[in-house]
Amino acid sequence: MVCQEQEALVNKVLDLYHKISSLDTLKPSQDVDTLFTQLVRTCIPHTPFIDITKLSTTVQEARSNLIRLCAEAESLLEMHYSALLVSSSSGENPLGRLHVFPYYSNYLKLSSLEFNILSQHCQAVPTKIAFVGSGPLPLTSIVLATNHFPSTTFHNYDIDALANSMAKALVSSDHDLSKRMVFHTSDILDVSHGLNEFNVVFLAALVGMKNEEKKKVIDHLGKYMAPGAFLMVRSAYSARAFLYPVVNPSFDLKGFEVLSVFHPTDEVINSVVIARKCPITSTSSKEVQSLFNNNNLLINGNMIEELVTEEQL
Repeated sequence: MVCQEQEALVNKVLDLYHKISSLDTLKPSQDVDTLFTQLVRTCIPHTPFIDITKLSTTVQEARSNLIRLCAEAESLLEMHYSALLVSSSSGENPLGRLHVFPYYSNYLKLSSLEFNILSQHCQAVPTKIAFVGSGPLPLTSIVLATNHFPSTTFHNYDIDALANSMAKALVSSDHDLSKRMVFHTSDILDVSHGLNEFNVVFLAALVGMKNEEKKKVIDHLGKYMAPGAFLMVRSAYSARAFLYPVVNPSFDLKGFEVLSVFHPTDEVINSVVIARKCPITSTSSKEVQSLFNNNNLLINGNMIEELVTEEQL
């Protein structure tokens, strides 16, 4: 019965993949919105666990292509709404109309989830947070800065200059956020100096869409982040892995101590992994203690804890 359900789900995803890949454009439209809504609704319900590593080569290739299509569609959707919010603000703060973005409520829930997970391990307010892969509509940074970290500075990194330009225009009308939002146009693999200044680094789900690409980014962060700093990584679980890349905490986070893994079962799609940069052997205990004192961080927790909602228990 379980195998039949899995086969039916995979066939449905493949059917939607072929329809999406045949579209002339992935810019927001009724056809695009309908197909991606169907795809999300197919992948997020509580279904028997699907191990994507055990799927056929053909399905694996389709999944890889589908993730790239999802990334392209998501970028175009964010660009559309970022431009729409700025152009329709009429001199008012466009951030007051973020609710028009179709997935805004999901970002509210995901940001709240990530804040709660981070707060369990980092008991003091981070002074500087980096978000890698912020995009033209940096909702996570905006929501965290507005609702959870009202005094923290956010450094947003994106490889796309246009995306950063649009994001900067979006927050420019907000007197507070425009002072606490910094935008860097760079490939994060080219950034070394400065990464050790952040208490927390968020890694967007679509930065590194193939496993080897994701691991390369994580290894780079592990090399240059400060010892004791936190890394928040978005991943995916079971059928949701058709939408986003999967991070394997046991193999992909070398140099980090994995603190917890959370797999949501509601409309929040991404799993959340929190890890802490391990101390460098050549770094003296005095230097590490100085880092914590300067950043006002109190660290707790040292066990890997895989969390699920009550629906999964």
